[in-house]
Amino acid sequence: MQTMPAHAAHHDDREIETLDEFDATVSARGTLAGFRVQAVDLTDRTRELLATDTAGAIFLGCPMRDDAAAKVRADGAMVFPPVPNLPFDPYRGLLYAPDELFAGLDKGYEDTLDARAYAWFQQTKADGDIFASMLRSIHDDAVSDALDELLRGTRVVGVMGGHAMARGTEAYAGAARLGRELARSGLTVATGGGPGAMEAANLGAYAAPYDDEMLTEALRLLAKAPKFTPSITDWAAAAFEVRARWPKGGTSVGIPTWFYGHEPPNPFASHIAKYFANATREDGLLARSNAGVVFLPGAAGTVQEIFDNATPNYYESRGEPTPMVLVDRAHWTERLPTWPLLTALARERSMESRIALVDRIEEAPAALKRLDG
Repeated sequence: MQTMPAHAAHHDDREIETLDEFDATVSARGTLAGFRVQAVDLTDRTRELLATDTAGAIFLGCPMRDDAAAKVRADGAMVFPPVPNLPFDPYRGLLYAPDELFAGLDKGYEDTLDARAYAWFQQTKADGDIFASMLRSIHDDAVSDALDELLRGTRVVGVMGGHAMARGTEAYAGAARLGRELARSGLTVATGGGPGAMEAANLGAYAAPYDDEMLTEALRLLAKAPKFTPSITDWAAAAFEVRARWPKGGTSVGIPTWFYGHEPPNPFASHIAKYFANATREDGLLARSNAGVVFLPGAAGTVQEIFDNATPNYYESRGEPTPMVLVDRAHWTERLPTWPLLTALARERSMESRIALVDRIEEAPAALKRLDG
């Protein structure tokens, strides 16, 4: 199973995103000139800031004392101060973790960071406030930067599918086994980060280090709250019960959006890249799936993702076409006849050898491997 590289080892070495990195840089380099310090609380680092050259440095949302801020500005550094009364940090240096987005769940989902960020988005979107739209853009750019740093050097497989797939169904169990097999084969599983098929694939990756009994028992526990309606609180609490019982789960990525705010992120992705802009999220998820994408049965959103993925494969705008595996022949040829159009597009192009349609979810990993050859 692929483990993700340690965060600090591979991001741009001029970026400082934790207090430990700040201390190590000051101690080893003796200068912060030209560095970018992102969302690090420097309130207790006044002495270091006063004694260190910060010419040309950029401080993004770093709380600091007034005398330190005055000194770094005098050095020629740029200081983007923290924005008060926001439910999220627009300058964040790392992706979200499930515990962070769902903090406060014991009081009900409405109290969580996830719910409060969505409420802020709804309110400011209606206002058409330029400052709010700028903050959303800065946040989404920071999330993309953190996602790139996390995934550098990894082989990522996307698993797409609808949010309507209920826990407790055979389809959900199949999607979980798929996620587990892909993770065990050394790939990093990435999904749209929401409920249904997406959650199942993230759950499978989470279950990868454990035996069959763990997944069977986890599926049984989750079936108590089959959908995120009527209660997101109950739905999320069941997932956290599984996480508490088996705390050392495997890694995977969820890439959800507040654009669909009624749809909560699932707690089984170890790293959550949550966006305000759905277009940025969709494109980012597919562009980063460099080992291919498996498409489970879904509705309009999944159809859109199939063609969002097919277009760069058709034009080779991202280089070699990446594998696309569609699961469930009846779904993609009769209910939503996407496959005939995809094969017509692929005809006599290099992507023709990179697409496959399989009947059963169990056939997807072998098809993916075959197409990636």
